[in-house]
Parts: sequence; C-alpha cells; structure tokens
Amino acid sequence: MAPAADREGYWGPPTSTLEWCEENYAVSYYIAEFWNTVSNLIFILPPLYGAIQTYKDGLEKRYLAAYLCLTAVGLGSWCFHMTLKYEMQLLDELPMIYSCCVFVYCLYECFKYKNTVNYPLLFLLVTYSFVVSIVYLNLKEPVFHQIMYGTLVSIIVLRSVYIVLWVYPWLRGLGYTSLTVFLMGFFLWNVDNIFCDKLRALREKMPPVVGAVTQFHAWWHILTGLGSYLHILL
Repeated sequence: MAPAADREGYWGPPTSTLEWCEENYAVSYYIAEFWNTVSNLIFILPPLYGAIQTYKDGLEKRYLAAYLCLTAVGLGSWCFHMTLKYEMQLLDELPMIYSCCVFVYCLYECFKYKNTVNYPLLFLLVTYSFVVSIVYLNLKEPVFHQIMYGTLVSIIVLRSVYIVLWVYPWLRGLGYTSLTVFLMGFFLWNVDNIFCDKLRALREKMPPVVGAVTQFHAWWHILTGLGSYLHILL
C-alpha cells in the first residue's frame, strides 16, 4: 500500500523497483516526484554548456563524451522521477554506469599523446558496461547496480587522488572540492533513505516550500551533478 501522502497521477501506479522519499504527485499531477525531477537540471544544463565549449575549443572527443554522458544521466533521471516507470529507471541507472566508464577512461588517459586511443582499456570498459547491463536486466536487483556503480566511483576517486597528490598538485583545490561536494550528496542520499518516515512526518507539519528543502534525494542530484561537472573540469 502506498504511503498516505502519496497521490495518484498522470503516469499511473509506479512500476520501478525503487521509490524514493518524496511524496508522489504532491506538487504536480503530471510529475510523480517533482523536486527529484527538476533537480536534474544540474545534470543537464552545465554539461551541455561544457560540451559546447569543448567543441568550440577543439578538445578531444573523450571530453565531449564525458559531458554528453553526464547530460544523458540527467535526462534519464528526469524521466525516471517524473514517471516512476521501470523502463525509465533503466534510462537513469544504466547511463550512470556508462558515464563512469567514460570518466575512468579519461582519467587513465590524462598522460597520453594527443589523438590516440587506448584500445585495451576501451575494450575492458565496454565489456564491463555490457556485462553489468545484461546481469542487471536479468536480476533487476538495485543493490547489484549500486555495487557496480560504487566500484567505478571508487576507482575514479582513487585515481583522482593520485593525480592531484603526485602529478598535478596545483589541481588539489578543484579535485578536493569535487570530491567533497560529491560526498556531501552521498551523505544526504543515505539520510533520505534511512530517515524517510521521519522526514515525511516532518514535511506534513511544514509549509510546502519549506518542506521542499528536506527533499534530500533532490539535494543528492544537485550536489553529485555539480561534483561530477567539476570532476570533468579536473
């Protein structure tokens, strides 16, 4: 049974394997999780700007791919939270894996000669993406996706720390800012999951605009979107 604060809406009953703490259709009849949806703009607009600048500056295609993959995550997450449909959930979660693979490739290619391709690494990351996709489509287990995503994020963090500590120390400020912002988002993601019942009860006593501040999954979008954008700059 859906929580009392949830309402029926345009997209019908959720079919996704995950639902978040935001009350369904509380703000708009056409958007299941309003704040979780619009907060994805941070994943869409800055990376689009970055992609345009990358193209204008004639930088390598791997940077363009990184920006566009981040935009794809935002668009998929927008569709997922707007509809809470399983198909849209996949459009959110699988691009998270693909974009992290692009980030890993960029990080391990930061010392290479220009306009060369590391085919062994590319093959490894494509294989990883393919296997994770096939297994997840069959298992439909969100924990599996979270573990596979967390593995990639751990590789990205360790590689980034190595780079800013030992190779390009003048980038420490940008690197640590990106990491701190991302970890803040991860912390709020956990708060949203663990204390959902208390947060919902609190929002019932607060004006809607004030209660929106407690939508911590939306803050996860904002902070991780910003952290990821800063990481591409790094």
